[in-house]
Amino acid sequence: MTTGIVIFAHGSSIESANESVRRIVETMGRNGGSPRLIEAAFLEQGRPDLTEAVAALVRKDVKRIVVVPYFLTLGIHLQRDLPKIVAGLSRIHQGVDIRVAPPLEGHPALCEIPEARARQALAGGKED
Repeated sequence: MTTGIVIFAHGSSIESANESVRRIVETMGRNGGSPRLIEAAFLEQGRPDLTEAVAALVRKDVKRIVVVPYFLTLGIHLQRDLPKIVAGLSRIHQGVDIRVAPPLEGHPALCEIPEARARQALAGGKED
């Protein structure tokens, strides 16, 4: 079964913030040796939205989609909005298994990033 991934971010009126998410998606798509079926999607103020991203993957004959929230915590958008959107998409794309991954919170790597940023600040802004 072909699996696609959607990195689902909040979205911003500042386009460079949305572009940052798209760069993450591009990098993820290249990692692993072969091109992966992966799309960016935004809840607000960015394109594509989740409906458009899922449709793009379905057009590529994807039968299973994992939506990965690019959110730090399980806030109102992930508790209320995302389940409603996914339920609607499941009705539209019957036969496509759409699953939602947990948000970033709780992942062990998330503790390493603030530490690395603090070391970077102490080193005068130079990367590790």
